[in-house]
Amino acid sequence: MFDTSRARVLLRSCIASIIGLLVAGTLTASGQQGLAEQRGFSLQDGTVQLVLDGDSLDWATMTQVLQADSVRISLADEARQQMTETRTGALSLLRSGKRVYGWNQALGPLKDKPLTIGQQRDFQRRVLLSHAAGTGPTLSPGVARLALVLRVNSMARGAMGVRPELADRILSLVNAGITPDMPEIGSTGIGDLQPMAAAGLTMVGQDNPAMLRGERMRPEQALRQAGLASTFQLESGEALPLISGNSVVTAKLVRATVRAQRSLAGFDGAFALFLEATRAEQGAFDPRTHAERGIPNENAAAKRTRALICGTQWMTEKGRRQAGESAPRVQDAVSVRGASHVLGALRDTIAETKGVAKREANASTSNPLVFEKDNGHYEFVMGGNWNGAKLGQSADRLNAQLVDLGGLSEQLSGRLLDEGWSYGLPASLAGGTPGLNTGLAMTHPVAAALVSEMQVVATPAGTLSRPTMGGQEDDTSMAMTSVRNLTANLDRLQTIIGIQLILGAQGMDLIKSKMGELEPGKGSAAVLRLVRERISPVSDDRYLTPDVDKATELAGDRRLSDTVISAATRGCGD
Repeated sequence: MFDTSRARVLLRSCIASIIGLLVAGTLTASGQQGLAEQRGFSLQDGTVQLVLDGDSLDWATMTQVLQADSVRISLADEARQQMTETRTGALSLLRSGKRVYGWNQALGPLKDKPLTIGQQRDFQRRVLLSHAAGTGPTLSPGVARLALVLRVNSMARGAMGVRPELADRILSLVNAGITPDMPEIGSTGIGDLQPMAAAGLTMVGQDNPAMLRGERMRPEQALRQAGLASTFQLESGEALPLISGNSVVTAKLVRATVRAQRSLAGFDGAFALFLEATRAEQGAFDPRTHAERGIPNENAAAKRTRALICGTQWMTEKGRRQAGESAPRVQDAVSVRGASHVLGALRDTIAETKGVAKREANASTSNPLVFEKDNGHYEFVMGGNWNGAKLGQSADRLNAQLVDLGGLSEQLSGRLLDEGWSYGLPASLAGGTPGLNTGLAMTHPVAAALVSEMQVVATPAGTLSRPTMGGQEDDTSMAMTSVRNLTANLDRLQTIIGIQLILGAQGMDLIKSKMGELEPGKGSAAVLRLVRERISPVSDDRYLTPDVDKATELAGDRRLSDTVISAATRGCGD
């Protein structure tokens, strides 16, 4: 007999493959816009408008949901129909006497305890109450919103057995701008149980606070002010699909990856300042060298560096002689010559992490799942699709490479402060009268301390599984810990790169008088101007904490990444 369930899976796979080819670059700009419209995404007056079908969330759409001022999201008609059909089949199985985890059986170590028909609805509410035990900082509004949207998209696939009314209720909160308090700490990677249970309580109008228009309030108050019903009744089997998945981890990973991209661009800008200030050899970025390695993203990293320093007269033999160097440089330190390799590897990992997040966003991540059989009947299948191992390992890998980038940035900063290592910059980058002025020497230990902190939390959390729930959950991915460590290290990295921006700009300003009419690269000069819009040169010793804070903000600012990307887009004739 024809297996309709497998056919549907194959169809989804084909569609995903076609979309992947289109997004990879075979569409024109107008064609991509048309594709976006066909898939239910648009942006009007700053509001993201989106229709969820369980298959079509891509990276660009997720980042729009994360960052938009407001959203208007609904469920696709075909998804609504599929959810209704699956729900009908699931309830038919229950009526036939089938015992199912989380539907008419209890949870965890109590899984063998049956629930009566009269208990099943109340049990759903109790699941939320008992699982909302998280603590610590709450998710940012954008991450919380994306997590809820991702959960609905998973439900829209029609394999969880929930009503479309549950998806509608979640989206009504999202569209109204209600942000539940969702504590980060508590999940061991066996689904986002604690934070999503908290969101569920807000959704049903019980206990868990929420934010609405910048004000924190009780859930029923937020719901009433938004014009929504102050209560909502979960039906049999709907609590677990709400909380048993990785929507929160995925949303946090999306946010972290966006930040990692900006950190990468920020480093590229700071690296250009370093290269100009030290009049570095350009040979390390020669396209012929990187073509011989055969790593596309390494080539792309070197190309971006060439674009930023394009047209430089400082990084030439003439520039080095004018700055006072009497002997040929021969070659620069490994931190310069190996930078493109480090950056290329990081680019690879960022691209792979995007793919992991996209796949997770369009997957059924709950337990149990409900599938249609060949004969048109349905069956419950117990499994582990809530497992966050792939997400956690992706976060761990990205974290480790960002620690490497932080160490590289800190080493480059140290070189700028040393008169010998910088090829003649004033010691400690002191302005005015060196000796009387100490200069910027004490910014480097700040970066060094932060690198050490980064290294401490670079151990992959996925290697630290902790069994819980009386041995029922005996292998845990610790994915939430992985993504929390990644997020914390992005904060540290931003300051480290900020310090490199300060020192690179200071180095360029201090050497400029020696360079006469020679000019730095156009991209480097644009980055320098951006730094100087916020931080003036240090001519005499001053209170430096405000400078470090401003540079930290700049390192994560979209203006810096846009400046770097703009230079890269112009290229340098290659």
